[in-house]
Amino acid sequence: MSDKAAKPGPNSKPAAPPPGDFPLPDVSAFARNMAEVGKKSQKLVMDYLATRDGPKGVQVVDPLNVGQAFVDLTTRMMHDPRQVMEAQAKLWAGHLKLWQNTTKRLLWGDDVEPVVPTPQGDKRFKDPDWQKNQIFDFIKQSYLLTADWLQDTVDTVEGLDAPTRKKINFYTKQFVDAMSPSNFILTNPEVLKETLRTNGENLVRGLTHVIEDLERGKGKLQIRQVDDSKFKVGENLATTPGKVVFQNDLMQLLQYSPTTDEVYERPLLIIPPWINKFYILDLKPENSFIRWAVAQGYSVFVVSWVNPDKRLSQKAFDDYLTEGFYPALQATQDATGSDKVNVIGYCIGGTLTTAGLAHMAARGDDRITSATFFTSQVDFTEAGDLTVFIDDQQLASMEAQMKKQGGYLDGEAMATTFNMLRSNDLIWSFVVNNYLLGRDPLAFDLLYWNSDATRMPIAMHLQYLRECYRDNLLAQGKMKLANVKLDLKKITVPVFLQSSKEDHIAPAKSVYKATKAFSGPTEFMMAGSGHIAGVINPPSAKKYQFWTNTGTPPTLDAWRAGATETPGSWWHYWDAWLAPKSGGKVKARIPGDAKLRVIEDAPGSYVKMK
Repeated sequence: MSDKAAKPGPNSKPAAPPPGDFPLPDVSAFARNMAEVGKKSQKLVMDYLATRDGPKGVQVVDPLNVGQAFVDLTTRMMHDPRQVMEAQAKLWAGHLKLWQNTTKRLLWGDDVEPVVPTPQGDKRFKDPDWQKNQIFDFIKQSYLLTADWLQDTVDTVEGLDAPTRKKINFYTKQFVDAMSPSNFILTNPEVLKETLRTNGENLVRGLTHVIEDLERGKGKLQIRQVDDSKFKVGENLATTPGKVVFQNDLMQLLQYSPTTDEVYERPLLIIPPWINKFYILDLKPENSFIRWAVAQGYSVFVVSWVNPDKRLSQKAFDDYLTEGFYPALQATQDATGSDKVNVIGYCIGGTLTTAGLAHMAARGDDRITSATFFTSQVDFTEAGDLTVFIDDQQLASMEAQMKKQGGYLDGEAMATTFNMLRSNDLIWSFVVNNYLLGRDPLAFDLLYWNSDATRMPIAMHLQYLRECYRDNLLAQGKMKLANVKLDLKKITVPVFLQSSKEDHIAPAKSVYKATKAFSGPTEFMMAGSGHIAGVINPPSAKKYQFWTNTGTPPTLDAWRAGATETPGSWWHYWDAWLAPKSGGKVKARIPGDAKLRVIEDAPGSYVKMK
């Protein structure tokens, strides 16, 4: 006889679902809180309506040019009804299997394999009740099944051009992420338990947060990601000792105080992005790349870009070269007396550095010895999801909006775009935490930096988007800056390319294309994690890993097939690459001791501009 228990007969009592931890609320307290929710909801609606324009007729606006993409999708699907029927049959079969499995669990307590496994690392479904409670497990699997089906269906429709397909896939994912059961009170077990436990006080607090965020955004919902009261730049962020030794309208140059008796002869100049502020490289002492580099014996200089307003609206990409890159390079030489400099370019700062190297090569300027690029793109043919926002209609809409604002793109608009690339982590997780659970956001240095947004001058931003992202002129050798046509093949200095495996902004596949762009020796390295954590990974953290390969085969896939994985931080690996290119050791340089006078203490005043 089998050891397995027999299935119960028709008169057997079904197995009861596990009770979980769903407390009964205090009815009177719950009623009071629901009344408060009603009052706050009324205020929310009135405040929202107060920010709207009066009746001026109805105008349908599609600034992201999404509508036409989905019209094209529908047209293609109507041309092949067989494919639609096959997709629907697949969905029905999946839901039928899910119903069968759920019935087995509910009636007989069977252990069954999930029809759709929960994606590894998906934080939306971390609460144990998503797995152990049959009802919530069914809701979760039903969502995942439908979400996967929807994304697979739109992805396999034939006859769409590549940009339209990418746009459809991107906005389908946005819809799917928004519809997750984790984003709603009654279908999220963690929220439901909290609502019952607190008699609805979490919803009262959550609505208070919504009202505050609307007021802060002047009618637009500006979700607070971090408790910003816990941070202040120059006090507990960006605290590495140093001085501002040069400045102009566009930037300040910081020179950091040495912590070793001797330093490498050739200084290290860092060109960070101006889309965010430089102190991502100098958050806290324990994760500061700048402090670490100083400790390795480098004379470190960093550009701190101004947060531009309408006065600087006509600053173009050329100006970031002639008033940013070149003056920073010259000032670094003046502060050290060195005729040679090593440089790091980060993100768009790396794109500018590439342009600067090509500009220098065309003029026979050989002051830069080596170049390191952190998650930087020079060839934008595979630039990831950001290309969804780059078409003529969207660029025209952006230009009109920037002109209306005074000649710049508001920092919040840029932040929203980047947040959409990881909407579950950077949008919906805060909706759940702040509004449904009614909790205050955490004090997290990285999120504070992420929320410390900067503006983009209209001339620079549109030039960058059109010439790099849309037309890819830099990689094709067709881009002109400061009256010089840029040919990347003239760049012969040694290059170190750092990419990140899960980067949504500068995908590793896109960064890898730079291995074929230059004429000098190139080393490519891929770090674990994403655009920020892949870079900011100090050795002391003992997190993630990185991959290296002595060759640069034609594709990233081929490179990865022959790559070696090393656990931990890549910083020491890069240091071993840079040190031989940095000259001998000389007496440590003190800011202000050479040609340049000290203007103010680091981190300077530009980085504090809101």
